[in-house]
Amino acid sequence: MDRLKGKRALITGGTTGIGLETARQFQIEGARVAITGTNPATLAAAQKELGDDALVLSSDAGDVLAQKTLAHAIREKFGQLDILVVNAGIVDMKPLEQWDEAAYDRSFAINLKGPFFLIQALLPIFAPSAAVVLTTSINSHIGMPNTSIYAASKAGLLSLALTLSGELISRGIRVNAISPGPIATPLLSKLGLAESDLKAVQDSLRSQIPAKRFGTPREVAQTIVFFASDEAPFLVGSELVIDGGMSTL
Repeated sequence: MDRLKGKRALITGGTTGIGLETARQFQIEGARVAITGTNPATLAAAQKELGDDALVLSSDAGDVLAQKTLAHAIREKFGQLDILVVNAGIVDMKPLEQWDEAAYDRSFAINLKGPFFLIQALLPIFAPSAAVVLTTSINSHIGMPNTSIYAASKAGLLSLALTLSGELISRGIRVNAISPGPIATPLLSKLGLAESDLKAVQDSLRSQIPAKRFGTPREVAQTIVFFASDEAPFLVGSELVIDGGMSTL
C-alpha cells in the first residue's frame, strides 16, 4: 500500500480491462488517476467505478492533435505528471490480402503514432523521476498468423521503449515496457467474431500457453504498479513479458 502515494498518473485506454484494473490498483496505492477512452458508456462506467477523484477524459489515442489537448488537460488538473501508462490500443487481425491502407493507418495511428506524440506533448510537464510504461505485446516476438499489422505496430512501440529510454533518462524519465500475452479482457469480444468462432480462438490460444490459462488484468496491473513505483529506479529500457510462458517455452 501507498507505493504510489502522492503521484499523479495518466492511463490511456483506462476504461476497461488492463487499463481500468491498473487505475484501480494505482488508486489503492495512493495515486491520483486520470484515464482516457472513447466509448461514452465505458467512460461513464469507469467514472462510477473509480469515483469523483478520478479524471475521466474522452480522447482519441490515434489523433495527433488530441494528444496536445490531453496534455493540456493534465497540466490544468495535475500541474505535473509522475506516471504515464500507454495502454490504449487496437487489435485488428486479418489475413494479409484483406488489409487496406485505411485499416493499416488506423492500427499504426492508435498503437504507435498517437503514443509517440502523446509522450512528446507531455514532455514539458513530466515531473522529475517520472515513469513511462508502454503496453506492447508478445506478438512483437512471435509469428502468429493474421497479426501482421498489429504485431508490427506493437514492435514499433517496444522499440520506442528502448530508444526513448536512452533519450529521456538524462531528464530523469524512465521508460519501460510490458508485453502481455493472452489476458482475460473484453478485447477479444471486440474482434467481431461469432460466439462459436470466438470460443475456438480462445481455445486455440489457451492450448498454446504453458500455464494453461489466460492471464488476468490484475496480474498485469500489479506489474505496472511495480514499474511505475520508486521500487524500480534502476529499470530503464526494460521489457517484462507476461504471457504464462507462451512466447518463451
